[in-house]
Amino acid sequence: MLKYTLSRLGYMVVTLWVIVTITFFLMHLLPGTQLKNEEKLPPEIREQIIASYGLDKPLMVQYGLFLEKLVQGDLGNSMNLDGRSVTDLILQGFPASALIGIQGVIFGVIIGLALGIIAALRRGTWVDNLSTVIAIAGVSVPSFVAAGLLSFWVGVKWGILPVAGWESWEYSILPSLALSFFVISQMARYVRSEMVEVLDQDYMKTAKAKGLKRSAIVVRHAMRNALIPAITVLGPLTINIITGSVVVEQIFNIPGDGKYFVDSITTNDYTMIMGITIFYAILFIVAIFLVDLLYGVIDPRIRIASAKE
Repeated sequence: MLKYTLSRLGYMVVTLWVIVTITFFLMHLLPGTQLKNEEKLPPEIREQIIASYGLDKPLMVQYGLFLEKLVQGDLGNSMNLDGRSVTDLILQGFPASALIGIQGVIFGVIIGLALGIIAALRRGTWVDNLSTVIAIAGVSVPSFVAAGLLSFWVGVKWGILPVAGWESWEYSILPSLALSFFVISQMARYVRSEMVEVLDQDYMKTAKAKGLKRSAIVVRHAMRNALIPAITVLGPLTINIITGSVVVEQIFNIPGDGKYFVDSITTNDYTMIMGITIFYAILFIVAIFLVDLLYGVIDPRIRIASAKE
């Protein structure tokens, strides 16, 4: 297990370095920064500010300094928000973003698992057909469209939940549900497919012939073997939550990192753009890493295969 963990950790570090490097150089290849394009500032003041951000140094020197600060947890200072620390700003908005993101995954996994299992056990019935329709709709409908529909019907039309703001936990439910649509569809589709395949295996028929109850067969054998492949989709689904939350936060007026990210793009605040991009890249890579470890715990064959490599 230790060798498996270390190998995955090594991949994670290399992947993160590649993402950081690409992000850094892409941002510097853009035609100018907000400071360089600011025509209202006198040339002396503009050059002084550029120097304070280290933009007057050679590119490779800037890259080295950026990596050095990054290792220390310093993502630089915002160019627009009064020079405040990018790290502090991200951490300030992260709790709201994390809450709706984690809830979105939880809602999606619970509802998706239930739909997938029921659909597999009721193959060919209206329940199975309904699960298929939900899966297709979840893939086809973007999170911002789901957010608009939920806010209109559940918030405005029916008045069940608040639409916009961030005053209590209730304000996080609709955004989380909007983000969960894609997770629900993917989990339902994967779990149903794997459950159907497992239920048709010979050892399942043998267990049934031995007189085991259907509930025991499903819980002890079918669900465990079906969930192993389904767990692998949790990592990729995380990126959908991360990217979708940016727009959803704007729709529901949530004071999270999505708001900072959109504002930084409109104001060309490249330090903020890089900071949020790298921060969420770290979260995504860590999520994939944890899913890999979980996969190895549930299915020891993965660890054995990794050790042989």
